[in-house]
Amino acid sequence: MKMPPKAIIQIEGRQHKMAEQMQEIKQEQFKLFDKYDVSSIELRDPALKPYINLVPRLMVKSHGRNLGKFGKVRVSIVERVALRLAVPGHVGKKHKIITSWSSGRFTGNMGIVLRAFELIEKRTGKNPVQVLVKAVENGSPRDEITVIEHAGARYPQAVDCSPMRRVDLAVRWMVQGAYGKSFGKKKKMAEALANEIVVASEANMESYAMGKKNEAEKQADSAR
Repeated sequence: MKMPPKAIIQIEGRQHKMAEQMQEIKQEQFKLFDKYDVSSIELRDPALKPYINLVPRLMVKSHGRNLGKFGKVRVSIVERVALRLAVPGHVGKKHKIITSWSSGRFTGNMGIVLRAFELIEKRTGKNPVQVLVKAVENGSPRDEITVIEHAGARYPQAVDCSPMRRVDLAVRWMVQGAYGKSFGKKKKMAEALANEIVVASEANMESYAMGKKNEAEKQADSAR
């Protein structure tokens, strides 16, 4: 039994309206923490684009669901900074400072990141997520060294740094630099982290991450 032309037109109109509504839902993006727009974030380094997650979420917490190969890719870059605040690692060989004072305090660590974002926005007038991405791009090394043992002799060899490791090192160095400037001092961790991110985004050599990157690339150049 054939449907009347009027009914066919009504069905097609409803389908077209539903398609338009679905398209509007797809285009509509909420902001990160309902504060920062990440839809216009610019990533200039093509190698790091697949490894810096900028998916907008109201609650940036993966609850440990980053198992498997390249699981970190599914974790927001903001959450990775907060997680690194919990366990930034030892700085130096003598281990004078044990950097595990905030392990297990995700809410407190994310609060430090949000306060740092507020300070960055007040200081630069820019989107703090964009400043963080720029700092990661500037502070990530492209080359580093590994030790090769041959016939009982050990010697350094320059190697290319993988994109995921580049992001990890940049985040680690920024957190360690901020921790070193706030440990036992009047400056708060949020202030030190905000300052470290801003100077790294400007490619300023006052940044701890920029200094470590420069040192790693110089060692790789001498080991070629």
